[in-house]
Amino acid sequence: MTTAMTTAPRRIDVHQHLVPSLYREALAKSGIVEAGGRALPDWSAGAALEQMDLLGTGTAILSVSTPGTGFLGDPGEAAGLARRLNDFSADLTAEHPSRFGWFATLPMPDVTASAREAERALTELGADGVTLLANNRGTYPGAEGQDALWRVLDEHGAVVFVHPADLPAPAVEGIPPFAADFLLDTTRAAYLLVRNGVPRRHPNIRFVLSHGGGFLPYASHRMAVAIAADIGRGPRDVLEDFRGFYFDTALSSSPAALPTLLAFARPGHVLFGSDWPFAPAAAGQYFANGLDDGVEAGTLGAVNRTNAEALFPRLAQGAPAPVPSRPLPVRLRQSARRAGARLVFKLVQPGAE
Repeated sequence: MTTAMTTAPRRIDVHQHLVPSLYREALAKSGIVEAGGRALPDWSAGAALEQMDLLGTGTAILSVSTPGTGFLGDPGEAAGLARRLNDFSADLTAEHPSRFGWFATLPMPDVTASAREAERALTELGADGVTLLANNRGTYPGAEGQDALWRVLDEHGAVVFVHPADLPAPAVEGIPPFAADFLLDTTRAAYLLVRNGVPRRHPNIRFVLSHGGGFLPYASHRMAVAIAADIGRGPRDVLEDFRGFYFDTALSSSPAALPTLLAFARPGHVLFGSDWPFAPAAAGQYFANGLDDGVEAGTLGAVNRTNAEALFPRLAQGAPAPVPSRPLPVRLRQSARRAGARLVFKLVQPGAE
């Protein structure tokens, strides 16, 4: 239906993670070797760039995934780790300004320290936005007592990337958290933000919900009715607040999920995401193919790039930066991988012959 994934304009990936050694070491000291039920993946800037070339990605906005800094019980240690991660991200982006951007890590649930670090990251370090986990030790965005953070983010018109975490409850045996719980966690965060009026009180904040918003597009009307009955607002108003979120396509651009997401979201509010390296290369290719084959060319161009350019104006200055050409054997290998991934995608769809 559409052009190949390598056709210009090149993608802007708003959902890509980094796992620098300083973070891996801090997690290891606390006995943490996995996130969301998956082993911590290997990461390097070089590997990220290679994966981006494979998916036709020009720029990736990097973020630290769960557990963020919330695994540290000492607030001072959590704030210190957030600062180190943000300094690292800023330095990496300075080395590759056209290829990387970054969302700042905040030491939630400490609201005061998070507001302070958000101010520093946005004004001094040049962050493209901030990351908020959907919950930090059971505290969700939108809970009481977070106004100091919302004020800072609203003042700067910040982009807030909402990423899921392990639910504040034991995992169910046989169901890894990343497979199902993460979707509920994001949905809970979106529900509470709207229920407690955060987007309405702070309209300059642009919230990006991971993984197509979890269950939100599919269950939006049901949740709107529940909120309307709870706080006395009209369901239509609640739905408009839900539609005001932005959504990334990470692991969500399947033939089943993508039409619902595009039908629900406001025009311009769907952004490309890969979830690399927590989602391995094969998964990234699978869902990128779902996007490439599932929408018409104008929508594809918007999701791939122009919608993100509106959120991150620095990336919209002129034509996309050229990507250095890799050696011919590498390019041939990547081309073969893309062709194989497209074939696999078509073969596994329901009803495929």
